[in-house]
Amino acid sequence: MLNTYDFPEFDYVQSIEQKNGEVLRHTVVVVGAGPMGLTAALDFAARGLKVVVLDDNNTVSVGSRAVCYAKRPLEIWDRLGVAKPMLDKGIEWKLGRVFFRDQEVYDFDLLPEDGHKIPAFINLQQYYLEEYLVAACMENPLVDLRWKHKVVSLHSHNDHVEVAIETPDGIFNMEADWLLACDGANSDVRRMVGAEFVGQFFEDRFLIADIVMKADFPTERWFWFDPDFHKGQSALLHKQSDDVWRLDFQLGWDTDPEVEKLPENIIPRVKAMLGEDVEFELEWASVYQFACRRIDQFRYGRVLFAGDAAHQVSPFGARGANTGVQDIDNLSWKLAAVVRGEAPEALIDSYHDERAFAADDNLLNSTRSTDFISPKNNASRRYRNAVLTLSKDHEFARPLVNSGRLSTPTPYVDSSLNVKDDSKWAGKMLPGTCAADAPIKVAGKDAWLLQQLGEGFTLLVFGLNPAAVDAGVFSPKLIVEGKDFNDDHGFAAERYDKGEGCVYLIRPDQHVAARWREFDVNKIRAGIARATAGASS
Repeated sequence: MLNTYDFPEFDYVQSIEQKNGEVLRHTVVVVGAGPMGLTAALDFAARGLKVVVLDDNNTVSVGSRAVCYAKRPLEIWDRLGVAKPMLDKGIEWKLGRVFFRDQEVYDFDLLPEDGHKIPAFINLQQYYLEEYLVAACMENPLVDLRWKHKVVSLHSHNDHVEVAIETPDGIFNMEADWLLACDGANSDVRRMVGAEFVGQFFEDRFLIADIVMKADFPTERWFWFDPDFHKGQSALLHKQSDDVWRLDFQLGWDTDPEVEKLPENIIPRVKAMLGEDVEFELEWASVYQFACRRIDQFRYGRVLFAGDAAHQVSPFGARGANTGVQDIDNLSWKLAAVVRGEAPEALIDSYHDERAFAADDNLLNSTRSTDFISPKNNASRRYRNAVLTLSKDHEFARPLVNSGRLSTPTPYVDSSLNVKDDSKWAGKMLPGTCAADAPIKVAGKDAWLLQQLGEGFTLLVFGLNPAAVDAGVFSPKLIVEGKDFNDDHGFAAERYDKGEGCVYLIRPDQHVAARWREFDVNKIRAGIARATAGASS
């Protein structure tokens, strides 16, 4: 148990099909009630799907685990109506500092521009995050959350999946039109379907130590290379809620994890970092070895994979949970369209195409971070130390410093769902990119642009007041600048390279599908057809 948190226990309730001895078919079954599974349940429900969530436990995660949540996942949770308690409880930050030995050599600002509702990052213990998501699921009539339900076998068919579930009352069967595996890096479902999970394990170990202390350190991310207090290794410090601080210490490969977790070995490391006079309590500790790898296919028939069940990265850069939430964001609207019979299953195949592309990008960045933090040979170490030394006084070296490239969304630049630009544009809002937020006015009141997007397809229009576009079930909502909102601060115009009559086609997951310099109904309909794998052509 922790000093700062009391773990809830959720009630096990026998499933109706087990009680009645029958096999029921469910539209969507999610395996795993961690951050990904719970987010998936809320997103499916937001799109009108009933969903059953199975978890073999009956509480939230033990230990703080993932603590660092980025702007884009927070925007997704905001769309789902669950971000407020996270933002209220979490510790906002955007500044980081890098130290080499005893000197600061580099600092960075992850969100230097104004005009954003959501901060660059918050730090929040994973058990709080899960607690808020569980509460939202329990209040949602479309979410059936079942504790102490463990999937013990799985059989795939052309149009459904059959699973055997073990509970305190025995074993029973259920069926699912679609099953989403969010059961973590050691996924049982992945093993059951025989999926390959390939990549690289890193021969290094790191100690996590969560301590409780009252300190006047700023709420920044501090990373040390070869500090005096931990010679030859790296260390990390940043703040969480409840005066809990996360400390990471690189240990090397030849250490004993069980020995390193002993308080008598952790406490001297902490005192060496913070000073002998600093008062603190040890809250939680863990030793981890990490890997960079992913599943070969995110879809196996009617079985889908997301989060750590689909990919693993090193913790440096906060790419694990943040990437998993974006998996869900990508999948939910596509699965809903297929379930409703509005789109072909080819739309589900684009889930693998886009999210495997993002996973590979994250794996590449994560591997590069790990190689910089933990050089594998003397030449790599000399290169790293030279970069760190130069970065103190020379700006050209600073982009080469890699203490973990912090998580940012991967644009789906080569997605088959995109329409390529046929005009010149400035800015970052190219097709495949998640839409940028901006402060706006709606009916004279302060609002945010992303709040107007995300239920279905949206046409964001500047400098024109067009008629509605008929595209059948995918007919887009019109959001017209000057009519539906006012861009008083000019942030939207700048971020979207405003031109008279320009239009953006935004997908239900708030990603840009296409953009044009003029409003052309035929091009818009063709763009929607392309973004739905031909559903509306």
